[in-house]
Parts: sequence; C-alpha cells; structure tokens
Amino acid sequence: MDRKELSWLILGLASCALIWIFLILAGEIAEGETQAFDVMILRALRSPDDLSKPIGPAWLEGALLDLTALGGSTVLGLVIFAVVGFLLLQTRYRTALVVAITSISGELVSSLLKQAFNRPRPSVVPHLRDVYTMSFPSGHAMESAIVYLTLGAILMRATESRLTKLYCLGMAMLLTLLVGISRVYLGVHYPTDVIGGWMIGFVWASVCWMAAARFETTARIKAERAKSA
Repeated sequence: MDRKELSWLILGLASCALIWIFLILAGEIAEGETQAFDVMILRALRSPDDLSKPIGPAWLEGALLDLTALGGSTVLGLVIFAVVGFLLLQTRYRTALVVAITSISGELVSSLLKQAFNRPRPSVVPHLRDVYTMSFPSGHAMESAIVYLTLGAILMRATESRLTKLYCLGMAMLLTLLVGISRVYLGVHYPTDVIGGWMIGFVWASVCWMAAARFETTARIKAERAKSA
C-alpha cells in the first residue's frame, strides 16, 4: 500500500466514523436529548437581563454578522464562480468541474437533510439575523466546510512546502469554524446544528475529492497503457 492509498484509507475511515457520529447525534436531537445543552449555550451568549442583547462589546455583533455572510449562498456562490473561472482560464478543466460539482451537490444535500430532519429554528433567544429554512444541519456550517476545505485542498496541491500546506488547511478550517460560531452567536442555530453541518460538510468534500482523485489515477493508468500499446 503506497502513501496515497494509505491517505485515502484514513480519509475513508474518518468519513465513515463522522457519518456514524452524525447519525447518533441526529437520533439524540430527534429524542430531545440535546435540547438542554443547546438552550444552555444559546442563553449563555446573551445578557441575562435582556435575551435580545448578545454578550461582548458592541462591535462583536457587527463582526459576526460580517463573518456569517462568508457561509451564505451569495458569498459562496461568488467565490465558486471566481475560482471556477480562474481554473478554466488556467485550462484546469477537471479541477474546475470537481469544484463546481462538489459545491452544487453540497447545496442540494444540505436542502435535502434540512427537509428530512425538519428541525425548527431556536426560539429560546431572539434571532439577530433573518432566517427562512429549517435548522438541522446548519447550511452555513456545512456549505462553508465544503467550499473552504475544497479550496484549501486545491491550494495544498499547488505547493510543495509542508508549512504552506498546513497554512492553507489551517485557514480553510478557521473560516469554517468562524462561520459556524457566528450562527450560534446570532441565535439562528443550535450548537448541535453547527456540529452536524461541520461533520457532513467534511464528509461530502472528502467523498467528492476521493472520487476525483480515483478517477484521475484511473485516467492516468489508461493513458499509460494506451501509450505502451
């Protein structure tokens, strides 16, 4: 087993473990076992005297409103459009296709999961941002994980420096983390919504990239056989 195959095996096992944990979490949510924890966290982020006021300095709310937009459909759509356009100009057609398919399919999976679980939005604290869809899993957390981790993986493949690779991965994870935290702070998601979104986002991005890598490897083998024939 070479290094690449070992990496795929580890990533596959991690994805299976996350799916298993996600299903356990979804079951606990359906039975109401996580409600006390979720409510405790949401209320801890608000002023005891006025639940409409979040804790922290006045500028923090504005900053997190800006950060939460990084996981919205508009911003993510613009990011994907810009990245796919750049990749097409660089004649990296296969990578552009993978990025487009991963992000679009992730949006569809997010919508299907929300409809399947049909969990209402938190009502224990006032929302600091308008929301219109169901709560579990968090679409912002899931889709930001898919997009930013996918872009991080592209950048990691474009460099040989281990430090630069770690930087790309770290920034992708930081953006994903900040978007999820902002959703809880603004009162539009329970913490378990965000955790579930992170898990499925990582799994979906990993599955798409494993499939793309396997296809690329197979295509190379066929090309080599064709040359030697």
